[in-house]
Amino acid sequence: MFAVEVRDHIMIAHSLPAPVFGPAQQMHGATFVVDAAFFSKDIDENGIVVDIGLATKALADALEPLRYRNLDEVPEFAGKITTTEFLCREIWSRLAVAAKAGALADDGRVQRIRISLHESHVARAWYEADI
Repeated sequence: MFAVEVRDHIMIAHSLPAPVFGPAQQMHGATFVVDAAFFSKDIDENGIVVDIGLATKALADALEPLRYRNLDEVPEFAGKITTTEFLCREIWSRLAVAAKAGALADDGRVQRIRISLHESHVARAWYEADI
């Protein structure tokens, strides 16, 4: 399996309103390093999975609605606990829609996407699935 991975970051604010989160139940900020990996069994006639520029733009577009936002105030997240794992799947969903719409111009080669969010240098989470 071949893969191309691109990176960006987002800064958000949120609270995690459940006792298991201890002090993170309170409003706090987070800066996530976001990696998006695009997987394919094949490469094209140019020897690539996907154009890195298009992959970078697709990731930036998926993250834009989250940048500098208080996630507690985002209507589509009402009633959700916006954990790192939750955000991985949310970003994956946005990229899967973009891929299906042709944003990667990959002729359908990309079969799987993995989104990793790095909370710090010692902790990360990811979501990975076929599109």
